[in-house]
Amino acid sequence: MMPQIMAVRSALPGNLVGQAEATAAFAARGKMRPAQRSLVERLHAAAEVKTRHAVLPLAEYGTLVGLEAVNDRYVSEATALGERALRAALDAAGLAPADLDLLIVTSVTGVAVPSVDARLIPALGMRPDIRRLPIFGLGCVAGAAALGRLHDYLLGWPGHTAALLAIELCSLNWPTSGITPADMVAAGLFGDGAVALVARGGQVAGDEGTGPQTPGPCVVASRSAVYPGTGDALGWRLSNEGFRIVLKTELPAVVERGIADSVTGFLAEHDLTIDDIDRWICHPGGPKVIDAVQRALKLPDSAVAVSRHSLAEVGNLSSASVLHILETINDAHRPPAGSSGLMIGLGPGVSAELVLLRW
Repeated sequence: MMPQIMAVRSALPGNLVGQAEATAAFAARGKMRPAQRSLVERLHAAAEVKTRHAVLPLAEYGTLVGLEAVNDRYVSEATALGERALRAALDAAGLAPADLDLLIVTSVTGVAVPSVDARLIPALGMRPDIRRLPIFGLGCVAGAAALGRLHDYLLGWPGHTAALLAIELCSLNWPTSGITPADMVAAGLFGDGAVALVARGGQVAGDEGTGPQTPGPCVVASRSAVYPGTGDALGWRLSNEGFRIVLKTELPAVVERGIADSVTGFLAEHDLTIDDIDRWICHPGGPKVIDAVQRALKLPDSAVAVSRHSLAEVGNLSSASVLHILETINDAHRPPAGSSGLMIGLGPGVSAELVLLRW
């Protein structure tokens, strides 16, 4: 039996910010000249983001300076937001923290040692013998990649229950000096949030708890792809202020060239074609990235509508985005039983992670 997703739940910071407000705060933090401000306003207007959640009130960003201050705030805020998301997912699944056998935590917007998963064990009352896997460095692709590794684990341990938590606080890495067009684009796209997913193996004995409110799909299989020669197209570099975006304009073209072969080859292994997929969970890397996936796979507008809506309402949540879209699809756009879905994560490498789902 295939592992089944029991619940997916998001936790978003309480500071809901309109795009124009975010643009003004970013420009003020960077002490931008009029020409710079005009450019950032144009770039942010083209990002197709209407609102985002920020982990801090906008007024506080002007006082947060330096790598140490930024990362200290990341550790405290990420732990608190991650706890909210994980508690919500466990409650929705009708499970207790002590039921978990594995916890995977992914994040690329800060560094914590001990890692966030270790901090959450006593906070939630998880068993001290829980297996844990912190993931760093995969960037936006990490949510899909971690779901693939969760699937692998539950195939090997079919009697176990596992959780995946993606936490990204992108706004903490807004730069204050030497701001590049890539920095401007990133500041217009990325939002803050955490999403937790709980899944159980196919042979879990008994049914403790109350059961899931809206059980999710089974995870059928996953596939990884790294596209050679594209390692400098997307990523982070570490500066004195925090992480700075590495983003080249050819990223959408890289995605468009590679994704079709990756998807069709993966689906063919399961006797499926693109037309057999009922729900698409595409990473909202930005309007041009969504366009590239849509063109490459010849998808109708409806196939990527939820991805575009997620981008507009909460921004690009990096590793958490595909999980946020999966939550929306499972709760509001749930397909009939027997339907197939494909999650497409995209990130540095340039890499793709594909996860085949079945409701």
